[in-house]
Amino acid sequence: MGSVYFKMAEVSKNSVTQAVVSDDEQGQRLDNFLLRVCKGVPKSHVYRIVRSGEIRVNSKRVDVSYRLQTGDVLRIPPIRIAQRQEEIVAGAEFNVELPIVYEDDALLVVDKPAGIAVHGGSGVSFGVIEALRRQRPQSRFLELAHRLDRETSGILLVGKKRSALTALHDMFREGAIGGGGRSTDKRYLVLVKGRWMDQVRHVKLPLYKYLLDSGERRVRVADEGKASHTVFRLRARWKNFSLLEAELRTGRTHQIRVHLAHLGFPIAGDEKYGDFAFNREVQKAGLKRMFLHAWKMQLSHPLSGEMMHMEAPLPKSLDGFIRHLSSIEPQDYGQEL
Repeated sequence: MGSVYFKMAEVSKNSVTQAVVSDDEQGQRLDNFLLRVCKGVPKSHVYRIVRSGEIRVNSKRVDVSYRLQTGDVLRIPPIRIAQRQEEIVAGAEFNVELPIVYEDDALLVVDKPAGIAVHGGSGVSFGVIEALRRQRPQSRFLELAHRLDRETSGILLVGKKRSALTALHDMFREGAIGGGGRSTDKRYLVLVKGRWMDQVRHVKLPLYKYLLDSGERRVRVADEGKASHTVFRLRARWKNFSLLEAELRTGRTHQIRVHLAHLGFPIAGDEKYGDFAFNREVQKAGLKRMFLHAWKMQLSHPLSGEMMHMEAPLPKSLDGFIRHLSSIEPQDYGQEL
């Protein structure tokens, strides 16, 4: 049986595919590359064919964590990709335009709506990145620079060049601006249960990731966890609620959500770490999602070095709930909203 050679094309379902790694793909993990080119193939199947040796790089077996180099030749076995009806329906749902905050040749900044995953996987067929690739078939390279939880809305960065993506990853690893090097400043708006009294509070609690018996990923505060730092600033306070700005000094999974829940200030609408009775009450009052929004980011442009300031205003649903809250509860801190 013959081989099919390609550069970022479709994987054949009838014959071996030979993929040649381009400059734009250099440095990408093998598993991420395969998940992108083998659209619709379950992650578990991709990992299985790598571990079994069916995937070869330069005729050798490699690990899923292998970083691709320009000119590498990948051997990919025939893969039959099922076009499930739910994937087709999900794809149609993403024909809507995603709000663009900023775009140039190097990066794309999206105002991600709540309820949409940033990428497919774990039972989700399509996410923001798949939708962007479908909407922009002419774009040779589109990769997430970081992640937001499915329930979180706001600023999301996408690299349009490998060099820009690598620089963005380095900046996010550096952490907050002021920590040395080229870094980022990420701010979120979050509504919590309770009366937050400190104008500024630094929270440094280590976070530990674990899995439930169901396989669901969770995070808790634990001494054996990774160092985590969030700065909270009080913006408004009512009788039973507080509106905070959260500045991420580190970027751990569910960091803001777990820090606040541990301190006794669960996020309104957080179905994973929140107060479930409280969530039912705010839902009756009109809040249909988690109140966590990535509203502001400052960073150096990954290629030019020019300082960038980006903002995504509160979505109408969150802004409307704040206005409703101000009409039914006395506000004793912050500007009247």
